[in-house]
Amino acid sequence: MKFWGSHRVPIFPHLYYVSKRPHGFTSFIKRLQTGTQAQASCNGGSSSSRGGSFMVPGATAATLLMLGALHARRLYDDKKVEEAREKGIESEFQPDVKASFLRLLPLCTISRCWGYLACAEIPVWLRPHVYRAWAQAFHSNLEEAALPLEGYASLREFFVRTLKEGCRPIDPDTQCLVSPVDGTVLRYGELKGAGAMIEQVKGFSYSVSSLLGASPFLPMVAEVDTDGERSEPENSSTENSKKSWWRVSLASPKCWDPLPACPVKGLFYCVIYLNPGDYHRIHSPADWNILVRRHFSGHLFPMNERATRTIRNLYIENERVVLEGLWPEGFMAIAAVGATNIGSIELLIEPELRTNQPRKKLLQAEPPEERLYEPEGVGMMLKKGDEVAAFNMGSTVVLVFQAPVVNKDSSSEFKFCIRRGDKIRVGEALGRWQDSSSN
Repeated sequence: MKFWGSHRVPIFPHLYYVSKRPHGFTSFIKRLQTGTQAQASCNGGSSSSRGGSFMVPGATAATLLMLGALHARRLYDDKKVEEAREKGIESEFQPDVKASFLRLLPLCTISRCWGYLACAEIPVWLRPHVYRAWAQAFHSNLEEAALPLEGYASLREFFVRTLKEGCRPIDPDTQCLVSPVDGTVLRYGELKGAGAMIEQVKGFSYSVSSLLGASPFLPMVAEVDTDGERSEPENSSTENSKKSWWRVSLASPKCWDPLPACPVKGLFYCVIYLNPGDYHRIHSPADWNILVRRHFSGHLFPMNERATRTIRNLYIENERVVLEGLWPEGFMAIAAVGATNIGSIELLIEPELRTNQPRKKLLQAEPPEERLYEPEGVGMMLKKGDEVAAFNMGSTVVLVFQAPVVNKDSSSEFKFCIRRGDKIRVGEALGRWQDSSSN
């Protein structure tokens, strides 16, 4: 679904109507109070005996209390995880019943409904109050917004707001890879060993091939000899790729099961989580040439801390859009992973792409939708810092890339300049490399 051009339907129509009349809101409240009191009198009782004109019904109050308790429990759990992380204790993968229950919920449909609601137009007088409340709850910096708060007609427009010029300066160092998003660094490192596994959480990992899909550009080799020298690159046919593409099961309906392979030396990854209050646009981390786009339809599980600890194959089961290409140092790919209420991923370079569309089949054992950007072999050239895509709320971005390492052909070495848990912004350095012989 695409929200870029939202349908401005007034939300809270009664409030919207009375706000257009002089003293309309005050008179509306008075009429509501009078009507409630009259109804109570007709029923043989006063308004006070009924618990007040605006008393919340018992069922609604119970629901609010339950939701409040669940939210408080979640905050308590997150605090415990953060305290353990500060002590050097990392949480481990522990699947639970709640994670299994999520598979029974129509999260894609719920996300589409949320999308329609987020596109509804909010009365001008109410917008600053709604957006300030959101900013306070999720720690958004409203001073960076390019427009005054009254200029964002809907929650969706506020989510994908642009920033004032100069708010995200791009590191000009040519030997530097910058962050494509604002967010929190969850994982990073070099991909090594058979399968090139990315750690989702301690005790559970997933392969980079499953995340990105079958790719002729991904620098993998079929096997490694005892001296660590790589053999000839793997050349699997398209027919074999299609036959082994999906491993279909109830537990993991869409997981590509590739042939065992090892990454070449110098293949790295970085996982960045976007909070709901973060800036939601994705920018180019370097000068690169995008050759292929893949769209994986799938689930829309949450992507928070608890979900990563309890849901298997979270990143490769959720709907995602993968952009893949080349930069001066080799391979590069960005995977924008959707989540609950964030089913819409929009590409600036391909505005016609639609995500989180209704599906006719529960399980679709088919390869992802793929587009080769024309002209073939050239693709789309982007400069470091150029805008690429946007989430209609927060989610997760996984960056996979080649970078220089010390070997017989090069004396340069890439090093990350971040740590787990760091807050990072668009344009700030993820890592640098320099000629080690000059040190």
